[in-house]
Amino acid sequence: MSTKNKILDAAESLFAEHGFNGTSLREITSKAEVNLAAVNYHFGSKKELIKAVMSRYMNVLAPLLEAALSDICEQENKPSLTEVLTAFIEPLLALNEVKENGTSNFLQLLGRGYTDSQGFLRWFLTTQYPSVISLFVNAVQKAYPELTAEEMFWRLHFTMGTVVFTMSSSDALMDIAKNDFDKDLSIAEVIQKVIPYVAAGVGAPISD
Repeated sequence: MSTKNKILDAAESLFAEHGFNGTSLREITSKAEVNLAAVNYHFGSKKELIKAVMSRYMNVLAPLLEAALSDICEQENKPSLTEVLTAFIEPLLALNEVKENGTSNFLQLLGRGYTDSQGFLRWFLTTQYPSVISLFVNAVQKAYPELTAEEMFWRLHFTMGTVVFTMSSSDALMDIAKNDFDKDLSIAEVIQKVIPYVAAGVGAPISD
C-alpha cells in the first residue's frame, strides 16, 4: 500500500471514531506508521487531508447520485418523496466497493462534518459537488412543490441527522434486530427501513 493511502486509511478510521476535532495529526501518523513530513508532503494540512478522505467517497458517489436524481427530475410524472430518497440507495451502497463498510463509514464521516462544526467541509462539499445538491433540491421540489425554501432547509437538515445517526449505529441496530426480532438485516435493508420514515417527515403538511 502506498504511503498516501496508508495515511488516508488511518485518517478515515480515526476521524470516524473520534471526530475531526478529536483526532490529531500525531495520532494519524502513529496509526499510519509514517512521519509528519509525509502528511505535509501529500496533503499539506489537516484540512486538505479531511477533504481528501471525503473525496475518495464523493468522487464515486456524486456521478451515481447525479444520474439517479437526473432521471427523477426529467421524468414527466410527479415523483413521490419515497422515490426521491430511494434514488440514494444504490449510489450509497456502491461505496462498499470503495472500501469495506464504505457506506456506513462515509455517512458517519459526513455526520462528523456537522457535529464537529466543520464549516469548511460543508463549503467544500457544496462547492465541489454542487450538482448533487441542486438536483436533490429540484427532485424534492418536484415531489412536493408547496414546500418553501425555509421548510425544505429544516426538513432536509432533520433528514440528514436521522440518516447519519442510523448509519453510524447500524451495527448495533442489526444486532438488536437479530437478538430481539430474529431478523438478519443487511445494510441495504436498514436503509430501506429508514426511507419511509424520513419521507413522511419531509412530506408532512406545512404548519401555519
